[in-house]
Amino acid sequence: MEVLGAPQTHVGLKAMIKEVDEDDDGRLSFREFLLVYRKARAGELAEDSGLAQLAKLTEVDVDKVGVNGAKEFFEAKIQELSKRSKFESEIREEQEERKRQEEERAMRRQQFMEKAAIFK
Repeated sequence: MEVLGAPQTHVGLKAMIKEVDEDDDGRLSFREFLLVYRKARAGELAEDSGLAQLAKLTEVDVDKVGVNGAKEFFEAKIQELSKRSKFESEIREEQEERKRQEEERAMRRQQFMEKAAIFK
């Protein structure tokens, strides 16, 4: 929410989740996330609620801009969020490094097993 420009307190975020958390597990499933937009469209969200802010920040009228326009809107949002996250590239690099190390480890193990098979 902070990255989207609508920062919330921890308590505020918990209240937002509770508002659409149908199975009371304290988490939002994709279906429950989409419920935010359904409630916003139906006018069931308080104007000053964090969920209403979220819906406004991320809504696009497909009837006006078309499917391609909506696609471009969300891709632009993703790019904007990616730019703001200075740690994202570092995390991606760490994940790639870990993956490379795992692949090397597996390859070394395979080579060892092949060499060990010679002595059996």
